[in-house]
Amino acid sequence: MRTNINLWWILVGFFVFIDVVYTGWNILAHPDLAWHNAIEWVGSVALLFGAFMALMIGFYTHRVYKAQQGELPEDTLTADIDDGDPELGEFSPWSWWPLVLAASAAVAAIGLAVGTWMLPIGLGIFAVAIVGWVYEYYRGYFAH
Repeated sequence: MRTNINLWWILVGFFVFIDVVYTGWNILAHPDLAWHNAIEWVGSVALLFGAFMALMIGFYTHRVYKAQQGELPEDTLTADIDDGDPELGEFSPWSWWPLVLAASAAVAAIGLAVGTWMLPIGLGIFAVAIVGWVYEYYRGYFAH
């Protein structure tokens, strides 16, 4: 956790440094304009907001580390791999339904971009994929 916190603080410093360099470079690249007209505001503000977002995450992880009052297994040199291995749930490596679900999202997105007549087709494929994925353990070889 300490490494994560340090990485976020380094990222804050990087974004602030790059923001200063970017803004200064724009001012120096346009000497014929006034300084406030020479700044490319979209990039400067975006880099500053990137620094603020990294600052928020760094502050949050720092507060969690202080409230936790302990080290994570990832921070201890003598820890085993199994010490930080939580139970993530049950997954079906043979299941094709996530692929069908992704295809339905692709058809719906193409329907929004190309023609709205494809959107109901994507939603229909989505309904079939969700039902198939939810009930895949009730039929076939892996039925309960």
